[in-house]
Amino acid sequence: MAKSRTPKNNDDLLLDVTEVSEKAGSFVEENQTLLIGIAGLVVAIVAGFIAFNMLYKAPREKAAMEQMFKAEYQFQRDSFALALENPGAGYDGFLDIIDNYGGTDAANLAKYYAGVSYLNLNRFEDAISFLKSYKAKGKVTPITKWGAIGDAESELGNMESAIDAYRKATTTRNSALTPYYLDKLGLLLQRQGDSAGALAAFERIKKEYPKSTEAADVEKYLAMLK
Repeated sequence: MAKSRTPKNNDDLLLDVTEVSEKAGSFVEENQTLLIGIAGLVVAIVAGFIAFNMLYKAPREKAAMEQMFKAEYQFQRDSFALALENPGAGYDGFLDIIDNYGGTDAANLAKYYAGVSYLNLNRFEDAISFLKSYKAKGKVTPITKWGAIGDAESELGNMESAIDAYRKATTTRNSALTPYYLDKLGLLLQRQGDSAGALAAFERIKKEYPKSTEAADVEKYLAMLK
């Protein structure tokens, strides 16, 4: 049987609190220099971080975005080779943005542009490399990143990797993009002999995106698979 403990009276509790308070005060007195040093270090780190953002990162971010203007223009014109290396008028291409402005949001976005550019130039391994290094943000580019990787892997004949990428592209809901990549996933799974997986992809289109363009043909695929 466990022994019962006698509860402390108010005087005992007061003594305990006083003892702890005295020990804490003694620790502060004995380590005052150390504590001041730690506080000063924290202040210096915070000040350094603020200064870095104001004096270094922010100006580089602005410069990178200004430089990327021409490359984005060429990308929109489907002039992918020019967008990558020589967009004209003395502006940097996506590759130079990545090299010269590393660590900025602009350089990260340039990796996405570079990946899609290489995909359109049929340089699929380069496309995969740049797209995988791109840190996707928001609700759209995670879909298009993995969708483009799926396209590149498929072109290289890496069907399992393509299926994996398309699955990742369809984990985020988007009324236009998700059914598009579900359709690609379903067709690829069907060609690979995975009827159950293809059926699941097409049924998602029917159930979740009935108004999508892809839904128009989904009944045909479902009939074939069933």
